[in-house]
Amino acid sequence: MDDSTDASGLKGRRGLARILRAGGYSLAGLRAAFIGEAAFRQLLLLNLLLLPVAFLLDVSRAERALLILVLLLTLVIELLNSAIEAVVDRISLELHPLSKRAKDMGSAAQLVGLVMVVVVWGCVLL
Repeated sequence: MDDSTDASGLKGRRGLARILRAGGYSLAGLRAAFIGEAAFRQLLLLNLLLLPVAFLLDVSRAERALLILVLLLTLVIELLNSAIEAVVDRISLELHPLSKRAKDMGSAAQLVGLVMVVVVWGCVLL
């Protein structure tokens, strides 16, 4: 196997080369999520709408940080949810109770994240 198909060849990298490669992989992941996941694009739009609002509100720094962090958390959860779905689909597209459970739990995590957004924004604004 060459380096393009064998992940073990990437494990020994150190220093700046490792950081640059990791940054490239992160950007590739963000790009894949943006292109392939409608839910990620929708959450990104929500973030683009509400993040500026968080800076315009007359709130404390701690409140502003919470408003921003819960929004960013929804993106993190969606990236992890999409990764779970991709791995499950990679293993098999066959309908299986464990596959359904994994995908449902990822979706539930996103629901909890969105509830957190509503609760935090509601508490700060009301």
